[in-house]
Amino acid sequence: MKLATSGMVIVALVLIAACTPPAAPPPTAEAPAPPAQSAVERGKYLVTVQDCNGCHTPFTEKGEPDMTRMLSGHPQAVSVTGPPRPPLSGGWLVAISNTNTAWSGPWGVSFTTNLTPDRETGIGAWSEEAFVNAIRQGKKGGSGRDLLPPMPWRMYANLTDEDLKAVFAYLQTIPAIENRVPNPIPPPGAPPTE
Repeated sequence: MKLATSGMVIVALVLIAACTPPAAPPPTAEAPAPPAQSAVERGKYLVTVQDCNGCHTPFTEKGEPDMTRMLSGHPQAVSVTGPPRPPLSGGWLVAISNTNTAWSGPWGVSFTTNLTPDRETGIGAWSEEAFVNAIRQGKKGGSGRDLLPPMPWRMYANLTDEDLKAVFAYLQTIPAIENRVPNPIPPPGAPPTE
């Protein structure tokens, strides 16, 4: 009987041990939170990952953005008088200038904007609200003419207000470059745009 009782005690101890949750690990220090980004740092990150330089910075002859003219838009010295001739065919819809700053398609010819803080030719005189509205509404300055292809404003309109304000804050810190971008050229038969 002693053997049976001992066996039952051992089984009971095994069951108790199996059903007891493991001891909690000793407390450890929490990983430190990453340092908070300033609005300008966040804006720089967004401008970089959204490849704003891919369109708004004129390309060199090697096909790379010329960072000495960072985000200055279509060079005022590069004249474009209309869409390429002859009209595109064979399923082609868009032509792009060698600076990658003028685009021609069914909408006419569009030129990438000077995003530098130059007050006369860039966005230096814009308010933060005008910038946010431009992206949200797809209108130059928030209430002007339509933003034209290839500007993906419909996608960028999904950014938060904080992100759009951060982009604007960053753009206000880059070097101002005086560069007057021409107005778009409408397609044949359409009224001029400003």
